[in-house]
Amino acid sequence: MISENSISYDTVNFLIVDDDLVSIKSIQRSIKQLKIANPVFIAKDGIEALEILDRNITDTNTLPPFIITLDLSMPRMGGLEFLDNIRKNDRYRKLVIFVLTTSDAPEDIASAYDKNIAGYIVKDNPTESLKSALEMIHGYARLVVLPR
Repeated sequence: MISENSISYDTVNFLIVDDDLVSIKSIQRSIKQLKIANPVFIAKDGIEALEILDRNITDTNTLPPFIITLDLSMPRMGGLEFLDNIRKNDRYRKLVIFVLTTSDAPEDIASAYDKNIAGYIVKDNPTESLKSALEMIHGYARLVVLPR
């Protein structure tokens, strides 16, 4: 927890939800290049992501701030199903989620925004789009005060 002038801010955790090893490695490389020091968790599908979130619930039954990057196409539980689960659970409703996926299908974009995401980013040029997206998300995490 960071404190400035008696205002407390929790460290923002990043959760990468993606089953593509190449994307995960690119994200990790970008995180290292950008010198992002925030805690980073990785889940290979929506079920694993929910398990990670559940393990981080505190003694006061709250979840520390998380910013999630979410792929849509994954086994077991895909991104849209994960969003459905997150948005119907009060404990998770304050999570900030950016979809980071290869799909540019209008129905996927509309469906994701209907589930209250913060942004939809298409991985068209994996190296550059991932780095740019992470720069934007990291800036967001540093500037925006997130609810607990």
